[in-house]
Amino acid sequence: MRILVVVAAVIALGLGATAYALRGPDEVSVAVEQGPVELAAGRLFFVDDASGKVASVPLSDPAGPRRVSPLSCKRFYTAAKQGLCLADRTGPFPGAVSIFVDQSLKETSHVDVAGVPNRAKLSPDGRMASWTTFVTGDSYSQTGAFSTRTGIYDRETLLYQSNIEGTRIEGMKRAEDMNFWGVTFTEDDRTYFATMSTAGKTYLIKGDVEEVFAKPLRENAECPSLSPDGKRVAFKKRVPGDGARPWREHVLDLTTMVETPLAETRGIDDQVVWLDNDTIAYGLPGEGIWAVQANGEGAPRQLVPHASSPSLAIG
Repeated sequence: MRILVVVAAVIALGLGATAYALRGPDEVSVAVEQGPVELAAGRLFFVDDASGKVASVPLSDPAGPRRVSPLSCKRFYTAAKQGLCLADRTGPFPGAVSIFVDQSLKETSHVDVAGVPNRAKLSPDGRMASWTTFVTGDSYSQTGAFSTRTGIYDRETLLYQSNIEGTRIEGMKRAEDMNFWGVTFTEDDRTYFATMSTAGKTYLIKGDVEEVFAKPLRENAECPSLSPDGKRVAFKKRVPGDGARPWREHVLDLTTMVETPLAETRGIDDQVVWLDNDTIAYGLPGEGIWAVQANGEGAPRQLVPHASSPSLAIG
């Protein structure tokens, strides 16, 4: 159980000083600075491991002091100076809530969702939103033993598909074991990529929100994330080996359909984000947020300790 001990007593009087928090039995210090948490360009946002709050650091100094907001989320994503917070719902009945926030992380609207929070994404202009929850709370590693619910919400028309399992799949008949998760949108606010599973296999699919139709692109692909230029998709691929995270991140060129394994060999159970067209970032449980080149070269490097669910504010 993590324990947060604020040393320096939140450095009273609000003079902009830096406080240091001690976390866990190893007493690793993390600097926390005072100041507003806003969706300002060039800041990397994430969920602080100890508090469960949305926090941020400058991408130019990701290991430096973080600013921590009052907003609690399991997953957080930002686009076009807007934010999507997928959180546990409070109240007598368990569930989740998708909270839309403005540039100052103030709630503008919300949607109640069934299940346990898992994935959240906005389209590049912030219009389209998607989230995935586990209906039972099981994990991907238990193949065939989990059930997901993935919704797509159009914030302009207010059209809400609370569960996209009704999507027609080219060349496949509807099956009871079909699950969908990990949506990532293109710039047209209509096309998306996602994961579909059925009969013990996973597929990368390309879908159309308006037609409620999708076609499989390849097997063994999960949690896609589209590059800023729209030319590549990063995804996790199941590889031989044991353990709770039997995946390796790959990048697929959508023109040539050639995939490249990345230099990170630890299992990534995350829907990664692109920091630019050359770099992806991702969370590793207990190890913070890391980055690696998207061309398969280089070596992984840690960006932010004691953090998860990265997202970069742009423009």
